[in-house]
Amino acid sequence: MRDLADLFEPVYSASEIGEIENLAAGSLMERAGLAVAEFSAEEAKGNRALVLAGPGNNGGDAFVAARHLKSWGFDVALVFVGEESRLPRDAAQAYRAWIDSGGACLFALSEEKKWDFAVDGLFGTGLKRPVSDEYRDLIGKLNSLGLPVFSIDVPSGIGSDTGKILGTAVNAAHTLTFIGLKPGLLTSDGVDHCGKIHLDKLGLSPIALKAPGGFLSNSKILRASFGKRPRNSHKGMFGSTAVIGGAKGMLGAAILAARAALKLGSGRVIMACDVPLDLVQPEIMVGDIEALMDSSTIVVGPGLGKSQWAMDMLRKAIDSEKSLVIDADALNLIASSQTLQQSLASRKGAALLTPHPAEAGRLLGCTAKEVQEDRVGCAKEISSRFGCPVVLKGAGSLCAFPDGYWVINASGNPGLAQAGMGDVLSGMIGAFLSQGLAPDRALLCAVHLHGAAADSLAGKGIGPIGMAASELIEEARALLNGCLL
Repeated sequence: MRDLADLFEPVYSASEIGEIENLAAGSLMERAGLAVAEFSAEEAKGNRALVLAGPGNNGGDAFVAARHLKSWGFDVALVFVGEESRLPRDAAQAYRAWIDSGGACLFALSEEKKWDFAVDGLFGTGLKRPVSDEYRDLIGKLNSLGLPVFSIDVPSGIGSDTGKILGTAVNAAHTLTFIGLKPGLLTSDGVDHCGKIHLDKLGLSPIALKAPGGFLSNSKILRASFGKRPRNSHKGMFGSTAVIGGAKGMLGAAILAARAALKLGSGRVIMACDVPLDLVQPEIMVGDIEALMDSSTIVVGPGLGKSQWAMDMLRKAIDSEKSLVIDADALNLIASSQTLQQSLASRKGAALLTPHPAEAGRLLGCTAKEVQEDRVGCAKEISSRFGCPVVLKGAGSLCAFPDGYWVINASGNPGLAQAGMGDVLSGMIGAFLSQGLAPDRALLCAVHLHGAAADSLAGKGIGPIGMAASELIEEARALLNGCLL
């Protein structure tokens, strides 16, 4: 997984950012504040600036930005909610420089004053608990102004490591983040509050100072993982994928997974479900458990149900040494059985898990809400517990690996919040495993391509409202072939 640094942008936790700052020579506050001022001056549509400074170093950045904007002729109103005596050293120096430059501090927003834009410097990466009532009211008033807001590092009220809203949060139009990307900008509620993200490394080489624990994926993973097929090819070169699922009333789930496996390159696809033939896609075979166990990869779970047949089929799949993709009801059955959990954790073959937050909660013995409050931590815990690569689905899907690394996927849109999308993803992962990709690459490629296909469809006006899982399969196939030309 260490080769990810050659493909992806690093993502750092708040503690890792702190380590990098301690290793960097000199104070970074002047550089950060100047960067905020320059960004604001370039993006602003007028010269009336509202700057909000908080009680920590994020507020110090805001003081520096305000000082520069004022020196460039901007009409700056600075609201400081805090006490000078309690500011950290660098922030206190920035505060004093602002005052010495002729700046003044307001302690509340004027309802009569009008501004063209706002700079949010209330809280940065250090916020861990819900904001107090004083700041909650201020953030509420800021959001109600309808101004373009430029947030420093992280929109105030968003957990830097989690993306969780800590009581309330600023709705930013842009977020200028420093040194490295933060997970809270890329997953959970953070994606709806950060606006457009801009990274300024402040002249540092972060990865040379601190190896990151996480990364942000991109389309490079596809080109790095797939090669152009030789003309002298045959179906046996691309493996076979079995799909186990499709209980009564849920047949469509298995069919979607099987069609995705077929159209994303598996040489042969076979499924076990209560239907003699897929009339739309007759290339997909239907067979018994023995035929399925001859496949390279088994996808188990889409529409599986919770019957004794489902439990027996899942147990046989786990007891095999085939590569597995475990989804949907298969995850719920595992969560309900200590024996299956032990078998999964000790099996020799590769297994990839694809839970949504509720399924992840069942695996961990907690609620979906608790999972959403720490998506990175929960994905890592599931991966560690079962020794498997895991994708925790949702906004900013989290791929976690047993070696401790994790990757956030930024592709995708609300069109994916539709029945059948997870079944398609499982089939795609199965197809990539069958074609010989290592489990980590198969997962990363499928998750990114799945989201990219949704983005491509939305760009053509096919969604996000009403986007169908079957449409996604065709678009993913086109994108994959396009990147290999």
